Amino acid sequence: MRLLTIETTCDETAAAVVDDSLRVLGSVVASQDELHAAYDGVVPEIAARAHLERILPVIEQTLARSETRPSEIDAIAVATRPGLAGSLLVGLVAAKTLAWLWNRPLIEVDHLRAHIYACRIAAGRDLFPCVGFVVSGGHTHLFRCDSPLDFTTLGATIDDAAGEAFDKVASMLGLPYPGGAPLARLAERGKRDAYRLPRPLLDETRLDFSFSGLKTAVRYAIAGPGGTPDATRLPDEGTRADLAASFQEAEVDCLVGKSIAACRRTGLSRLCVGGGVAANRRFRERLERSCREEGIELHVAPLDWCTDNAVMGSLGFESLRAGQTAPLDLDVVPGLVRR
Repeated sequence: MRLLTIETTCDETAAAVVDDSLRVLGSVVASQDELHAAYDGVVPEIAARAHLERILPVIEQTLARSETRPSEIDAIAVATRPGLAGSLLVGLVAAKTLAWLWNRPLIEVDHLRAHIYACRIAAGRDLFPCVGFVVSGGHTHLFRCDSPLDFTTLGATIDDAAGEAFDKVASMLGLPYPGGAPLARLAERGKRDAYRLPRPLLDETRLDFSFSGLKTAVRYAIAGPGGTPDATRLPDEGTRADLAASFQEAEVDCLVGKSIAACRRTGLSRLCVGGGVAANRRFRERLERSCREEGIELHVAPLDWCTDNAVMGSLGFESLRAGQTAPLDLDVVPGLVRR
């Protein structure tokens, strides 16, 4: 059995063909980073228009790469929630059209659950129940995952997402968009304790996150209260690296601390992590060490599957096995925060 999966929740146009043993036969991801770089963030209208231009070529390339004919596709899965409305609609309309044209079942996929399912694909075995942690540019969510399709929210960001904070701080430091990787590289040359930055909500019992205050603290460190953050005001490259390292360490403290707390509170000894920030080396190192000390079994999505991709849409097989197919009047559920 072969599943065609489509992902257009934000600014990556992606498709994949996966078989029911979760073997990836073909996968294509078209990034839009160059389109949004001038704005230091994703512009929804630009993202939607780019999806329109790229969706059919991406699907065609995926079928060719997987050496799959339309007649060999058994079902079509598409991410419908959460995300940017225009972006989601492009993927959904493409999936509906192909489902109708090829007379195949349509399956809706929750983007956040799919990020956790990437860990299950990589592991090659069942990982549920577990604590699931999605850390990306648009999401910072902790879940109790009793099955691939049964998630309960434990905590989430109340303002900026973790990846969003990385991008905004990177911009303040004069780094290119997307800022996560450039900031991490700069941080490798800095001192993690050079600046005393806040760890918002870390000592509170609730499992929510907040990064706006941390971001503001970096702004003040550069410009002072009421000033405009301009990296040229920092005295040298070493100071810039110290600020990057101090910010990254503060954010990682929050991410690791809350995820370990979620495992303790639920009594679950398995943690599965996905999303773009899961590619951050310092975060992975700290998480591995903490989980080892706590006796927690850790699974982090492979680097290629941390950022948005369609392979994780293989979650659709779980819906198919459960008899959960979608009607052709299916609609999207937009929004960057899902509680």
